[in-house]
Amino acid sequence: MKKSALDGADLRILAAVQSHGQLSKTKLAELVNLSPTPCWERLTKLKLAGYITGYRGEIALNKLCDFTMVVVTVSLAHHRKTDFERFEAQVQAMDEIIDCVATGGGMDYVLKVVAPTLAAFQGVLDRLFAIDVDVDRYMTYIATRQIKSTVPNLTNLVAR
Repeated sequence: MKKSALDGADLRILAAVQSHGQLSKTKLAELVNLSPTPCWERLTKLKLAGYITGYRGEIALNKLCDFTMVVVTVSLAHHRKTDFERFEAQVQAMDEIIDCVATGGGMDYVLKVVAPTLAAFQGVLDRLFAIDVDVDRYMTYIATRQIKSTVPNLTNLVAR
């Protein structure tokens, strides 16, 4: 499916999956106001076209354990393709780094890191910066509380 091929029903299906995760055929059809079989066929097409990349549940980490969340900005000393690839491969390999965005402007990356303690976080940085990539500078920001974490409103996002 091309971007322009999405209609209101497709967006409702995507929004339902985004909000509720995996749903039964009947429940999904009910939420998006379509009959079950055509709804399921649309869902299958959306999956095959790559619009749905996975399903996951949101876990209340604070109910499981104490942890430290740190936001880290990183600027590499050199901007060669190999430096970016090496850094990004290391980020992909580290479970503690739960979010990484490449940025334009003053910093190259913004990372979100979750670790059980500050000492464990320092170990994450040590491993991250041990690779053969020169980091020019980095800044760490200890998160004191989560204010908002949500998914985008698909209807508003794709409105023309």
